[in-house]
Amino acid sequence: MPAQRVLMVIDMQNGVFETPRFNRETCATRINQLIDAAEIVIFIQHTEPGFEQGSAAFGLLPELIQPTNALYVTKTACDAFYRTELDELLQRHKINEFVVCGCATDYCVDATIKNGASRGYAMTVALDAHTTANRPAALAEVLIEHYNDVWRNFTIPGNTLRVKSTAEILEQW
Repeated sequence: MPAQRVLMVIDMQNGVFETPRFNRETCATRINQLIDAAEIVIFIQHTEPGFEQGSAAFGLLPELIQPTNALYVTKTACDAFYRTELDELLQRHKINEFVVCGCATDYCVDATIKNGASRGYAMTVALDAHTTANRPAALAEVLIEHYNDVWRNFTIPGNTLRVKSTAEILEQW
């Protein structure tokens, strides 16, 4: 685990949760546990028509803790690195390791993890602190377990993705 406790929270926004998401309350509770233990929290927020900055839909879920020193990155694509200041922000703060959680497992969380791993960032996925919606091809619970398995076995020489429970992460922090 990193010497600096850094947490990246992806798309835990009001508008995103207008579509029902699997296990919202438990996921938010676990994310808050991670936020409480983190030294640096980076909130990633999606913007597009209907999710404009400053709108209620763009805002973070009211149950989430927002530390006063939190950092914020706005994105327009699933991948939080795509045409954003995220990479620059991480470099400026000398962050090369962090824990990832949030929504949606099969879109923004997955795209950001894979791009971050390709850029050399060492990441730990909080396996029980990310969520998604039911999709036509699979239920949310199946997708979450599937992606946890994909990330556990993701091949990127020299950079192993770790997939751990919130409890394991907190214990190691």
